[in-house]
Amino acid sequence: MKRLKTLLFATVFFIGMTSFMQAQSNVAHINTQELIQAMPAMKSAQADVEKLGKTYEAEIKELAASLQNKMKQYDSEAATQTDEENQKRVQEVQGLQRNIQEYQANAQKDLQQKEFDLLKPITEKAKAAIDKVAKAHGIQYVLDSATLIVADGKDLMVDVKKELGI
Repeated sequence: MKRLKTLLFATVFFIGMTSFMQAQSNVAHINTQELIQAMPAMKSAQADVEKLGKTYEAEIKELAASLQNKMKQYDSEAATQTDEENQKRVQEVQGLQRNIQEYQANAQKDLQQKEFDLLKPITEKAKAAIDKVAKAHGIQYVLDSATLIVADGKDLMVDVKKELGI
């Protein structure tokens, strides 16, 4: 009877330890930011966003230069104009400044939306590859290693890059 208890205890202990060890091996990590940066589509998306940003920047500089020229012209002509005309010009300049600020805000918003639209399919593709590799390795939990303090589990980076063809 005592032998049976010992054998039963040993069996339960062995099964518990096996389950614990198995649970430990079902956790892996990957640096998703590094993965996404390594994807060729990301480089293309960054180039597109940069190009659009430079276009907006050039247009804003052009509008600002036009405003500066108009202000110089109005300043030089101010002495020869009536007070009513000068007041109209001040309002015109203020309107142009508001238009430039609105354009700048809309350009920033558009740039952020463009970046989001370009990055969404890239991140979805990376997530799908991570899911596929994790399932193939029997991994139940995948953590982002960018936020981990200790990362002793399996690193999926090589396998996921292989899955993505990079």
